[in-house]
Formats: sequence, C-alpha cells, structure tokens
Amino acid sequence: MIALNRIYTRTGDNGTTGLVGNNRRSKASVRIEAIGDVDEVNASIGLARMETSRTDPIDEMLARIQNDLFDLGADLATIVEPKVGEPLRISQRQVARLEAEIDMLNSDLQPLASFVLPGGSSAAAALHFARTIVRRAERSWVGLSETPGEELGAAGAIYLNRLSDLLFVMARWVNDLGATDVLWVPGQNR
Repeated sequence: MIALNRIYTRTGDNGTTGLVGNNRRSKASVRIEAIGDVDEVNASIGLARMETSRTDPIDEMLARIQNDLFDLGADLATIVEPKVGEPLRISQRQVARLEAEIDMLNSDLQPLASFVLPGGSSAAAALHFARTIVRRAERSWVGLSETPGEELGAAGAIYLNRLSDLLFVMARWVNDLGATDVLWVPGQNR
C-alpha cells in the first residue's frame, strides 16, 4: 500500500524526479514527459466525468480507465532492474476490455458519412478533448519506446491507441447516439 504522509519532499528541487526503485531522472527526460502526458490524460478524463457523471455506462467505464491510467503511469515509472522485481504493466486483458466497450457502444451508433468535429454537447467536447491528449500520450510512449535503453510493457501503446478510439465512440454516444454530432463539411467556408 502506498502512504503519502508528506506532499513536498524537496528531492525534486534539483530538477530530477524519483521513479520506482530509487531511480532518478531529469524532469525534462522523455520518460518523465510521457508520465506527465499520461497524468494529463487522467486529469482530462476527470473533467470529462464531470460532464458524464449521470451517463451510464460511460461514467463507470471512465472510472475504470482512470485506475488503468495509474497502472500505465506505474509502467512508465518503473525502470526494469532485477532488484525491483516484476513491474506493473498494462495487460492485454485491459486492452480487450476497451475493445469490448468500443464494440458495445458503437453497436448503438449509425455508421459515419463524414468526419466528426469536436462538439455537439459539453460531454462530447470534453471526451474529444481527452481523446486528443491521449493521442499526445501515445506519441510520447512511442517516442520513449524508440529510445535506446528504455523498456516498456508491450500493451501500453496498444492501450492508448484503443483508449483514443473508445473516447471517440463515447463522444458520439453521449451526442444522442450520434444524432447531434457535428459533422465536417469539406470546403464549406471557401
């Protein structure tokens, strides 16, 4: 169990931050950038939940996702070393759950004939906003995974990719099952 008795430790005052196993990294490192992006995803989903709090099953799904994002952050915060043991990683089971949720919600929606613009309702806009932050976190994850000497769980990038898809489908679902989606009209303002 984690116990946070003090919020400030002063150990980061020198521009570094602690990772699992007493490893320290520069706050400007690619790994810490990715951790920050995942943290931002979680905060944006918290904001989206303010708009979807009475929308079942969306809010329940988002609550599970917020917990998963801490698992993802633990994956990013763990440098694999023998003394640390087996790191917490996102599992294929968590990815499969997202896929099942996408399929369930998408089965209620009509196929799209155009791209969807973020909006329609405040809940949909919040979910689209969270989706764009997930895409940034995914880019950070991939950038870190391509960095020599950095190791990550295999399912993390897949999880982020599916999460952005799920947030897109959720946004359509809360827009009256897509009826109030705002569709892109190519060249409309020429």
